[in-house]
Amino acid sequence: MSPLDISLAELIARLDEELPEASELARISEARLRAQTLSDLGDQLIDHYVSKAKQTGASWTEIGDAIGVSKQAAQQRHVSPFERYTNLNRHSIVLAQEAARTHKHDFIGTEHILLGLLGEPRGLAYEVLIAKAGSEQCVRDAIAGAMPPVGEKALRGHIAFRPESKEAIEQARRAAADLGHDWVGTEHTLLGLIRTERSPASRILRDLGFTTDELRETIKTEIANRSAARDKQ
Repeated sequence: MSPLDISLAELIARLDEELPEASELARISEARLRAQTLSDLGDQLIDHYVSKAKQTGASWTEIGDAIGVSKQAAQQRHVSPFERYTNLNRHSIVLAQEAARTHKHDFIGTEHILLGLLGEPRGLAYEVLIAKAGSEQCVRDAIAGAMPPVGEKALRGHIAFRPESKEAIEQARRAAADLGHDWVGTEHTLLGLIRTERSPASRILRDLGFTTDELRETIKTEIANRSAARDKQ
């Protein structure tokens, strides 16, 4: 029995019970998703106690020793990917999680992240999306057309990010760095989504008429305009 009082046999029995008609190949796919969720939960568990240790003054060297990795590896693994996110952008990620839950999906895809950006009208990403598409409903319809069917069972607890969603989050940080910004806003997440090629959100954005270069220049210009307007106040 594991420290969490969960055995492999119990995990297998639960999956078989919940998917009695599924083929063995379908069960492999479901097992992979559940394994990813368990892995993500484990990372979050460690992150929680890493944060607690940092609050008490522990160094990254000490934390690395406790985990069994180097100082550098500890920092790379356990610095939150949302550390430099603005409040509006953090809220958009929460909305993405809620969108996945509402649709009864057991993953957070790039399409959910795009829907989260559309749910934060105070963000620059929202303004850019509406200016290009003409209306919020037009963007919502495009997302709805790419959204997987609603699931059959409401989910509880943690919902994992898909690999392409994690890539988009990383691309958002890179977009901010490329523009010389020390924050990651909704506009950077929008850039991160279109940069994650072959993802649902990237296809949606291109179908709406966006290109990576044009979007980057639009965001760069809008941020400069906002900064100039603040300076005049």
